[in-house]
Formats: sequence, C-alpha cells, structure tokens
Amino acid sequence: MDMAIRHFIDICDFDSATLKALIASARELKADGKVSGSIRVPPSTVLALMFDRPSTRTRVSFDVAMRQLGGETLVLNSGETQLGRGETIADTARVLSRYVDAMMLRTGSHSNMTELAEHAAVPVINGLTERSHPCQVMADVMTFEETRGPIEGKTVAWVGDANNVTNSWAHAAVRFNFTLRIACPNELSPDPDLLQWVKKEGGAVDVTSSPQEAADGVDAIVTDVWVSMGDKDADTRKKLLTPYRVDEKLMSGAGKDAIFMHCLPAHRGDEVTAGVIDGAQSVVFDEAENRLHAQKAILAWCFGLK
Repeated sequence: MDMAIRHFIDICDFDSATLKALIASARELKADGKVSGSIRVPPSTVLALMFDRPSTRTRVSFDVAMRQLGGETLVLNSGETQLGRGETIADTARVLSRYVDAMMLRTGSHSNMTELAEHAAVPVINGLTERSHPCQVMADVMTFEETRGPIEGKTVAWVGDANNVTNSWAHAAVRFNFTLRIACPNELSPDPDLLQWVKKEGGAVDVTSSPQEAADGVDAIVTDVWVSMGDKDADTRKKLLTPYRVDEKLMSGAGKDAIFMHCLPAHRGDEVTAGVIDGAQSVVFDEAENRLHAQKAILAWCFGLK
C-alpha cells in the first residue's frame, strides 16, 4: 500500500499501533460530540461517496462524519456516472482525483477497490466489498472496548457463514491480539487463503461447525444476515444456517457478561431471535452509532490530521 496517500482498504494493511490509535481517536471524537474542536478539515474539503451497493448506515454515517469534520460530501450512486456505462475504474479514479479530496467506495468485487486506490491521487476508503468490511469491524472493536474493556486477550465467536465481515474480524483478531472462533457450515467456511494468512501472522482464529462449541464462555457473539446482496442461493443458505441462529440458549452458553453484536440490517427469526437482538446483552445500536465515530477517525487519519 502506498502510504504517501493514506488509503484505508483493509485492517490487515496496518500495524497494531496504528489501529489502536484510530480507535483512541474515535473515542476522542465521540466525546467531542457533533463538532470537534481539534480536528477539522479545511473548508470545502469534499468526500465523494460512491455506491455500487445500496446502503443505510454506510451512506449516512460517512456523510454525517464528513460534515461534522467541517467538510462536504458528494453522493454518486450506481448508474449515475460513466463508470456504469463502461468507463474504466482507473480513468474514473484519475478524473475524480481532480475534483474531490477523498473517495469512499461501496462495491462488489474487491478488485474494484484496489484498482480505484491504485490510480487515485487522493485517499480511498473501503466502505464494503465482497472480501471485507473494515470500517464496520473498526466500529465493532470500538464498541466492544466501550462495554467490556480492551479486546486484547478476549474471545469472540462468529456464528453464521464466513463472509466479508468475518474476514475483517479475522484481520482484527490478528492485529488486536484476541481469539476469534468461527462457527459455520462446512459449505460456507472461510477462504483457506485467509486462514493461511492468520497462521502465518501467528493469529488465533479457530473454525468449527458447532455454534455451541464456538460460543462456550466467549466475551461476545457476532452474526450477520444469512442472505447478503448478490447471494442467489437464498433457500439453500437458509437451510444450512438454521442451526446457527443466535438464540437465548446459545447466548446462555457464552460468558456471563457476553455481548451480542450484529452489523445490521437484521432479520429477526432468521440469524437471531428478537429476544437476543432486543435484549439486555445486545449492543447493536451502539455499533451502528460507532460507525460514525470510527469513520470520522479514519477520515481524519486519511487527511493527515491524526
């Protein structure tokens, strides 16, 4: 990664000290409220928000974060640019770099993200790809530490299919030095390349097909929707994942102070019961709020303000 331009593409791109500093910055910005006294972008600084995939939290949190830093946003939805008509990502990156000061992209193929960053002359931030969702997991780590203290040395269970959010949780487990247990059907298991990277880095990521085994005594249980944007095998996935529903019984097997996390949107009755997501152990709306603060810190870092 070219550090002359500060892109934020994946958690695994950074060392532990940088990531911990970002979490600390996010806490400071949250404490500051809507307007930070110490971190402000120059007037008329513009962030382009580019969407190939629909969004609620990513769109609103980045928009509000940039405004609270004193900047402006420009929203570009799929079909509204020449990119949707065959213009290359490289040319789009070169042109937009002449107009805006940073870009956030929410897209499908991870190669779209890396190509945009390769050819952009301004910072590029990963708002989601099929491979990873780093901003979400930075907010998740922040939320965990707000409620349960430092995540280092703790144990987190992921229950469901191994998807892009799982990948970023695995990256975080290595960089923040905690244990991640992934419970998933064999058919929806993590990418072997990811597990090889974890092993090479000396991380603690364990994979099992038993949600009960994964959840035993953990500090947090995390899940996600069973059918994501682009998934075409909804019926098959639901049949495979029904045993992985996070319910009150599964939560009872976790540590007595365990929290429940979900990046939202949630489908009550599918991946999680209403009793869990709306119960006392759930911190899902704190997570959603912390997207704003974590991304504000990431933006400040990208602009060289932290």
